[in-house]
Amino acid sequence: MPEVNEKTEYMDFIREAVAEDLRTGRFKEVHTRFPPEPNGWLHIGHAKALFVDFGVAQDFGGKCNLRMDDTNPEKEDMEYVEAIQRDIKWLGFDWEDRLFFASDYYETLYELACKLIRKGLAYVDDLDEEQIKEYRGTNVPDKNNITYTPPGKNSPWRDRSIEENLDLFARMRAGEFPDGSKTLRAKIDMAHPNLLMRDPVMYRIRRMPHYRTGTTWCIYPMYDFAHPLSDAIEGITHSLCSLEYEIHRPLYDWFVSNCEVFPSRQIEFARLNITHTVLSKRWLLQLVREKKVSGWDDPRMPTIAGMRRRGYSAAGIRDFLGRIGIAKTDSMVDIQLLEHCIREDLNASAQRYMAVLNPVKLVIENWPQGRVEWLDAVNNPENPQAGMRKIPFSGTLYIERDDFRENPPPKYYRLYPGNQVRLRYGYIITCTGFDKDPATGEVTEIRCTYDPATKGGDAPDNRKVKGTIHWVSADHAIPFEARLYDYLFEAERPMEVPEGKTFIDNLSDHSLTVEKRAVAEPALRELAVGQTVQFERLGYFCKDPDSTNERAVFNRTVTLKDSWTKLEKKLLANG
Repeated sequence: MPEVNEKTEYMDFIREAVAEDLRTGRFKEVHTRFPPEPNGWLHIGHAKALFVDFGVAQDFGGKCNLRMDDTNPEKEDMEYVEAIQRDIKWLGFDWEDRLFFASDYYETLYELACKLIRKGLAYVDDLDEEQIKEYRGTNVPDKNNITYTPPGKNSPWRDRSIEENLDLFARMRAGEFPDGSKTLRAKIDMAHPNLLMRDPVMYRIRRMPHYRTGTTWCIYPMYDFAHPLSDAIEGITHSLCSLEYEIHRPLYDWFVSNCEVFPSRQIEFARLNITHTVLSKRWLLQLVREKKVSGWDDPRMPTIAGMRRRGYSAAGIRDFLGRIGIAKTDSMVDIQLLEHCIREDLNASAQRYMAVLNPVKLVIENWPQGRVEWLDAVNNPENPQAGMRKIPFSGTLYIERDDFRENPPPKYYRLYPGNQVRLRYGYIITCTGFDKDPATGEVTEIRCTYDPATKGGDAPDNRKVKGTIHWVSADHAIPFEARLYDYLFEAERPMEVPEGKTFIDNLSDHSLTVEKRAVAEPALRELAVGQTVQFERLGYFCKDPDSTNERAVFNRTVTLKDSWTKLEKKLLANG
């Protein structure tokens, strides 16, 4: 019996079931799979499934396949296949040489369908899609508000002979019939309380080129037929899937049993739900098509590509997935926990730089004209091995506009007339005055003096200076565009909307703010696209692919403020 990986910190209900299967001899090994449909890009919900599928296999010394369940030629594309592989690799999961496609099994699936026909368990039906729905029936609430399911009606074509069904199915494959004119259905029970068991469609006619098989096929298997049988073909021991597939399990078991193939065990777990987020390819595709976002990799999207572009780290995402655990019932996870995990990882790994998003000029009146000092700055205080860098300091600097007030509010410790502050890595300065635009009233320049004895920010006379602000030398400043991202949806639960509204109505009006006047220290030039750094006092930022040689673009990954840590402490304090 394979042993559980020593690094496993806990045994959730899935791992307990797998361990029991190995102990009792139900299976001799563990073989899982991650089976996305290549009709969209992966999102954080898929990442949870990846974490479960690959994690369980790893913990038991098993294998995990990557399989594209590509049974719908109308919506699938090689672009999605490539994006899926790219995202999985970036997250740190490895399917090795086990990349499979359901479309590779089309011939085998066709033969298994014929096997069911020969056993009298499948038939060719002439009802159209709407008629099939009508005959199947539906759930009906009665006057006592109890939902029941009246029996459906048998199709007039349900009792065709085996010979006729085999002939018609072969002619469907040969392309003799128009699209939608015939289907192959399983013969199960039209009175079954589970509507999925009421003679489900197994094959439909679609003259649509497939991105891999071209025009070889004009009939395509339905997902509920192809999915469990693809698991069987691959010898998957544990088919781990989200909770919405629990109702499909009796149908999957029926196909597996009657096709007499390898019996995988399906175990369902709760899907991931996160506040301020929608996690459905259908809804995400709508956002892309309606241009509510710039694309699948928009940094506001919960797609893996969007998170990567925003600057999220794979390690931080994996940490989040490990913390939320695996449950049997659906729940909502606060997005602040995800942000907390990203901050923790970036705090340890990200280089520090100084940048100013909304600059105002600061002139040091007693600074020697033309003089430039190169100050030592720490690259990452959490990692001494990251070393130091040099930053230029001159008589004209840029500081954040919010770091100055003409009339400061109470407990404002930054710069205002007569007050002293420390310049990060530099000197203590005292504000002596400022200039304003007479037309707009906006401050255009701040004046100050510096104390030469306070280099590094420490005062020989031990004076108390409460405020420290960051800055950029004006003569050395590198301009860049800062994109400040916030939650895409205003509401915590975007899908909960009043009658007549849709989730689109919950889109936030301030999910993106662009600062085009931002400046940074010269070392910013050295950063590569995709590199995430901390701009001191401002947050974590990632260099965007839109960057050019003339002007860099940085996306705010996450702010420095960690609301989750405060919330967690409050929850612990309250027991």
